[in-house]
Amino acid sequence: MSEGKLAVAPRPPDGSEVFHSNCPARQVLDHITSRWGIWVLLSLREKDLRFFELRERIEGISEKMLSQTLRTLVRDGLVWRRVEASTPPKVTYGLNKVGRGTSDRLVGMFDWLKDNAEDICANQSEFDDAA
Repeated sequence: MSEGKLAVAPRPPDGSEVFHSNCPARQVLDHITSRWGIWVLLSLREKDLRFFELRERIEGISEKMLSQTLRTLVRDGLVWRRVEASTPPKVTYGLNKVGRGTSDRLVGMFDWLKDNAEDICANQSEFDDAA
């Protein structure tokens, strides 16, 4: 390799680079589909919420995990954060354009899950009974 040039791994011609561990889209997908990322995005669909409102809405999430998840989604440009100067500061979160598009697609997935949850649970029981 010549000095000053970095080796770049060739991309597969079939567009399957999303299956490579270094694909940027894969990292963002990990953030969206994390244990809490989906719930934050879905919670912010209806309206902008303050931190404590999100914490109350998402059952089981700790303040630490909510804070980490929000920080990640803000960094990815899916969620915006607004701080109002007051004591204590009022921090509000909402969806950016990309976050709204993402949550729209998540709603479709959840609609499908609601429609098929009974069959999926029956399949699980059948599998468990056979084991």
